[in-house]
Amino acid sequence: MKKFIFLFLFIPFLSKAKAQFTITNTSTISLAEPRTGTWPLELQRVVKESDTIYILSFRDQQYPNQVNMSTLKFGNLSQLRYFQKGLAALKNGSNGDEAKYKDYSIKRADVQKEGITYILTGTLGEIINFKQPEADKLMNAIKSL
Repeated sequence: MKKFIFLFLFIPFLSKAKAQFTITNTSTISLAEPRTGTWPLELQRVVKESDTIYILSFRDQQYPNQVNMSTLKFGNLSQLRYFQKGLAALKNGSNGDEAKYKDYSIKRADVQKEGITYILTGTLGEIINFKQPEADKLMNAIKSL
């Protein structure tokens, strides 16, 4: 009889038991790392279950004495391709040209001794500068997708 009562006490807990955590399959793949070291710049693909997003991660250059890593997220491949098209248009453009998007903008600045420099500014004020060879590596990585 005691076993019978004991069994009825635990049946509600067993039938409504849910896992306290779930395992999700997430993978992060580095697509391009044009720059490493003190001021890193990396393009990554993050796959979580069936969603794929692309992330451009970089160290925010407006804080030279602090390490403040920032990310620019692209929700899908078409948004990433718009980024690539902006870089390609600016490559063929001239000094001061700017490609404006909803979440960020890219401006071309020609520096006499250094060549073409791009200034990427996010909506939260994060800033990264990168040179033409680094932009070419990013464009080639996006083209291969």
